[in-house]
Amino acid sequence: MNWLAALRTAWRALASNTLRSILTMLGIIIGVAAVITMIAVGSGATERVQAQMKGLGSNIMLVVPGGVSQAGVRLGAQTRQRLTEEDAQAIAVEIPEVQVAAPTSRTSGQVVAGNSNWGTAIYGVTNDFLEARDWGLSSGREFDPAELAGSAKVAWVGATVARELFGEQDPVDQAVRVRGVPMKIIGVLASKGQNSMGQDQDDVLMMPISTLRNRIWGGDATSRLKRVGTILVKVREGQSMKGVEESVKDLLRQRFKVPSGVEDPFNVRNLTEILQAQEEASRIMTLLLAAVAGISLVIGGIGIMNIMLVSVTERTREIGLRMAVGARPTDILAQFLIEAVTLSLMGGALGVLLGAVATWGVGTLAGWQVSMSVGAIILAVGFSALVGVFFGFYPARRASRLLPIQALRYE
Repeated sequence: MNWLAALRTAWRALASNTLRSILTMLGIIIGVAAVITMIAVGSGATERVQAQMKGLGSNIMLVVPGGVSQAGVRLGAQTRQRLTEEDAQAIAVEIPEVQVAAPTSRTSGQVVAGNSNWGTAIYGVTNDFLEARDWGLSSGREFDPAELAGSAKVAWVGATVARELFGEQDPVDQAVRVRGVPMKIIGVLASKGQNSMGQDQDDVLMMPISTLRNRIWGGDATSRLKRVGTILVKVREGQSMKGVEESVKDLLRQRFKVPSGVEDPFNVRNLTEILQAQEEASRIMTLLLAAVAGISLVIGGIGIMNIMLVSVTERTREIGLRMAVGARPTDILAQFLIEAVTLSLMGGALGVLLGAVATWGVGTLAGWQVSMSVGAIILAVGFSALVGVFFGFYPARRASRLLPIQALRYE
């Protein structure tokens, strides 16, 4: 069988009914475009969650003070200040699965450099904070032990603070005033971007936690007890987050001498599990959206089957004539199957263009993060071709089984 001749015959048959062919392809076009757009939206959501996980750091959990009650009113988390730097050290030393446990405290204030000023978040940290958050320095250096122990007036700044205060200048070794306290910038943090709440993680200034306690807060009772607001716990790769979470709870209950049955004076939040659950939900949503969009392809395939059955009926005499002059049933089968697959592939190609435009529109006009991949395009077009084969086979087989005498007599 001459496949090129069969393809030319199929093309002439489709071109002779251009409007009908276009309307037949419409279901495939819409289906392919819907599949590509929905997968792009779902993939964008998944990538956004993955970016949040990367920005947060891997295998992270937070230990925060618990809540207290006053006059029967629960004041919420972190209203009970009991965590200390010693607790963080105990977690890091006594639980082998923990890579680092970084104590942190947070406040906010105005940072002044020359004639510029900027309000930002102010953190008291140790060098372990950078390891816990997988956060590096784009320039400068870490705090040395003497600076951490001696409440040195040194700080790191985030990319946003550096830009707002110094523009294009290098902030390293520049002087700033934090709540009136002079500080020397010794490092610029690598850019992290926004977190899951849309907050700018680069809008931050960090100093030794002892400096925050003794120079910014002024050495009050909280400072003397070395209270901290949060302990970031980074778990070693391959270790069970749930198991470490239970170990941290048991250790802190022992240190706080919490009796059995009494509520913990702290909370442990496994952020990695939360973000992984969000990522899994995004994946499931992507599959559901693609499945719903795939229904359009099936409907388009049904449309192809209907039109091909009509075409077989209309061209019965033509089929009989071709068989009478020597065409075999396989030739007739191939001709009509090629017509169905051609309709599907042309619809798939136009659907890719429509899907690209729709994806761009969703990303630009709606402001959603989208990710159009080559794999999604291949999947959609390949599925459309399979739809053409599946729904075009029955009409093609029906045409190939016509008897030449009956086909020639058909009116």
